[in-house]
Amino acid sequence: MADIIKLVTSESVTEGHPDKVCDQIADAILDELLAQDKNARSAVEVCATTGLVFVMGEVTAEAYVDVQGVVRKVVNDIGYNRGKIGFDADNLAVMVALDEQSSDIALGVDKDGAGDQGMMYGYASNECDDYMPLSISLAHKLTKRLTEVRKSGMVDYLRPDGKSQVTVEYVNGKVKRIDNVVVSTQHNENVSMEELRNFVIENVIKYVIPSNLLDDKTVFYVNPTGRFVIGGPKGDTGLTGRKIIVDTYGGVAHHGGGAFSGKDPTKVDRSAAYMARYIAKNIVAAGMADKCEVSLSYAIGVADPTSIGVNTFGTGKVAEDIILKAIKENFNLTPKGIIETFDLRRPIYRATSNYGHFGRDGFPWEELNKVNDLKKYL
Repeated sequence: MADIIKLVTSESVTEGHPDKVCDQIADAILDELLAQDKNARSAVEVCATTGLVFVMGEVTAEAYVDVQGVVRKVVNDIGYNRGKIGFDADNLAVMVALDEQSSDIALGVDKDGAGDQGMMYGYASNECDDYMPLSISLAHKLTKRLTEVRKSGMVDYLRPDGKSQVTVEYVNGKVKRIDNVVVSTQHNENVSMEELRNFVIENVIKYVIPSNLLDDKTVFYVNPTGRFVIGGPKGDTGLTGRKIIVDTYGGVAHHGGGAFSGKDPTKVDRSAAYMARYIAKNIVAAGMADKCEVSLSYAIGVADPTSIGVNTFGTGKVAEDIILKAIKENFNLTPKGIIETFDLRRPIYRATSNYGHFGRDGFPWEELNKVNDLKKYL
C-alpha cells in the first residue's frame, strides 16, 4: 500500500506586524483597566495606519487609562521609534472613541451568563512537547527569534515587521521533514539581499528548526519579493482580530471566528477558547488520545454551554463519549467558572498577544494539572 503524504502549512507574524501592533495596544489597554478594576468590561478595537492609531470600542470600568500614553509605550516597545522606519511612537496622532458597554449586553453578563454567543475550539496533539501542531510551533519560534536578533543588536539592518511560514511533510500521519520555510523581514535600504538571506538562514531558520527535519530538498524563501523596506502600519493598515489563525493553531484545527485581543474574560470568544485548549491539552497529556479537538458553544446571557463536542480524529484510547463524560465531571464550563479556574480578572493579556495564545509557558490554560484526574477514565 502506498504511503499517504500530506503537507501542512502554518504562518506566524512578528510583534511589528501592523495587525499585531493593534492587538498589543488593545490588550495593553485591557491590562490597565483590570489593574484598576478587576470587574472591568472591555471590547477594545484598534486600527493603525501611517501616522495614526485609532482606538475604539466599549468599556465599562471604575478606572482611568491614559490611552495615548499606552499607545505610545506599546509602539515604542515594539521598536517603531524613528520616523525613518515609517511609524514613530512620539509622532503619532492617537484618536480615541470609547463608549460604555451596552446595557442590554450587561443584563446577561451581570447574571454570570456568557457575554456573547458563538463557538470556541481548543486543540492539542502529542507531536510536540508543547502539544501544538509542529507547523505553527516552528512558525512562532521563527518570528520570535527574528525579533530577538533584531532587539539584541546582532545586526543593525532589521526592522520590526516580519512574517514566517512553515510547511511540514507528514507520511502516514507522522512528521517526516520540513518541506519549505518562508521568512520575510523588514530591513533598511542599505543591506544587500545576499547578506540578509545568509543571515536569516544561518541565525534564524537553522537556529530554530531541528537539523534532522531539514534535508537537501527543503526550500528556504527569504524575502521572496527581494525588498521589504516599507513595513508596519505605513506599509499596510493594521486592525485587531485579523490574525486569529496565527493566534490559535495555524489552521490545523477549527476556529469559531472570534478574536481575542481587547476583550475582557466575560467574552467567551476568549475565555472559552482558553478553556477548550486546557481541556484538549490535558486529555492528550493523560494519554486519552494522540490528538484532541474540543468544541464549546454558548448563548448570550446563558451560563452553561449549549453544546460540548470532542473529536480525537481516530486516535482515542477510550471512546469519545467517555471523554465527554470526563469533561463534564472535571471542568467548570460556565463563564464564571472559567474565570475562576484561570484567575482571569488580572492584567495578563498583553503577553498573550504575540507568538500565539497557546503552546507557551506561563499561562494557566497551559497547565497539566488535570492529567491524574483524567487518567482515571482510561
